[in-house]
Amino acid sequence: MYEPKEYGPARVPLSPEAAGVIDWLRTRSTVEQALHSSLGGVPSERDVTLARMGDVLQATAQGVGPQAAALWAGVPEHVVQTWIAQNPAFGAALRATASLASAHGIRQGRQSTPAMVRVLLIAMSNGTTKYEAIKLSGFQHRRLRALVKSHSMLRALLEAARRARPAKARGSYVPGDYRPRRPGVKPPVPAGFRLVRRCAPGTADPEGGG
Repeated sequence: MYEPKEYGPARVPLSPEAAGVIDWLRTRSTVEQALHSSLGGVPSERDVTLARMGDVLQATAQGVGPQAAALWAGVPEHVVQTWIAQNPAFGAALRATASLASAHGIRQGRQSTPAMVRVLLIAMSNGTTKYEAIKLSGFQHRRLRALVKSHSMLRALLEAARRARPAKARGSYVPGDYRPRRPGVKPPVPAGFRLVRRCAPGTADPEGGG
């Protein structure tokens, strides 16, 4: 797949501040796990789902598209579509959030926003090609190139995201749920909540709208 040339200097010194940003973006689930552990337990499936739904709404409120919002939340896009179809409350909240962004003039591709930078960095650090990451974030290549030339922090963030990419990354990032398992090889545990507590009988399931 075509990979556009790196923007800015071929070699950019690694910025500790930029590296810290990328580390924070990649370790959010660890932070969330620690917050739950501080209360003496592990998150329930309901906790996890509601947290991810909240992330999707946060991303949508800042003008990113559905695919980018799913990436922001760390869930496959088809899972978000399932939530919309099966949970009327979430679907209504998502539509209201999109309307809120639109009412304030925040529309994907109309302006450059920190939310778009966040999506770009997450995608790149996950192993997405720069071409696909730029497309997903909503940037125009020409506009992004001009921004990188003008802002050293953006250059540093892109360099930190590039260095954080998984070794031997090829092509576009594919969520773990879609990756075929090689015979005899145990699949890696993807980032995010893995240890969860089953919801007690009778507890409302956010995915089912109960």
